[in-house]
Order: sequence, then structure tokens, then C-alpha cells
Amino acid sequence: MAKLKLGPIADDKPVKVTVELPAALHRDLTAYAEILGREAGQRPADPPRLIVAMLERFIATDRGFASARRSASV
Repeated sequence: MAKLKLGPIADDKPVKVTVELPAALHRDLTAYAEILGREAGQRPADPPRLIVAMLERFIATDRGFASARRSASV
């Protein structure tokens, strides 16, 4: 089984987001959602919910951002 960077997507209140994605990226997000749902024993998440989770994960693990943020708050 593949080790994905995202875990199960929490069932949270949806927030409407409008964004234009290249078709290939949308296909990849849809495939990722299907695999993630299968591994978590859930139905696939909507691609916009994946985008939020991916951005949260990216920001949380970006050391450069964390360092810059700490420097800015001093």
C-alpha cells in the first residue's frame, strides 16, 4: 500500500472556493482522492477539499516558511 502524505480528510463544514485548475491537475487530484478514500475506507473527497488539506500540510511542513514567520514576529 502506498504511503500518502495526507491522512483522512475531516468531515468539516465546507467553504466555497473558486479556483481554475489545469485539467491534468484536476485529474490528478481526483485520482489522489480516490486512492486516499480507498485507503481510509471512505468515499473519495472532493478535489477542493484535498487542495485545502494539501495546502495546510505544505504550510505546516515548510521549514523556510516557519523560520520566516518566526523572524517576522520578533
